[in-house]
Amino acid sequence: MTTEAEATDSQTTPSWRLRALKDPVSVLRRDPADSVPPWVWKSGELVSVTRTADELSIICATETIGAEPGAVGPYIAYLVDAVLDFALTGVMSSLLEPLTEARISILALSTHDTDWILVPAERADEAVKAWRRRGHTVL
Repeated sequence: MTTEAEATDSQTTPSWRLRALKDPVSVLRRDPADSVPPWVWKSGELVSVTRTADELSIICATETIGAEPGAVGPYIAYLVDAVLDFALTGVMSSLLEPLTEARISILALSTHDTDWILVPAERADEAVKAWRRRGHTVL
């Protein structure tokens, strides 16, 4: 992992290295009062559980979610392959702008260390091309 952006040159926006997770993920919405199902914690490389006053959202391996009613996906999850300093600005902007231009919708997620971009699986190849055109590296 890197700790800083890899600049393409001193006059351009920094480029980032993205890494795709091997297993697709899906998103499941539950009532905010629901418990987190135990099967969630046995799911793949990415598990995210977020509870608000209005919902309980679960992101985990599509295979784990299976045929749960209301599941949306599959998505390919890309992480910024760097530990990002909290003072950095423009990271997501530089990664989302090419996707906006390509009219690719996303789900964004941030963790303590890095940012994640979830792209609909059927648009993943287009997203990779859009990022690479802007000088980003996708593994």
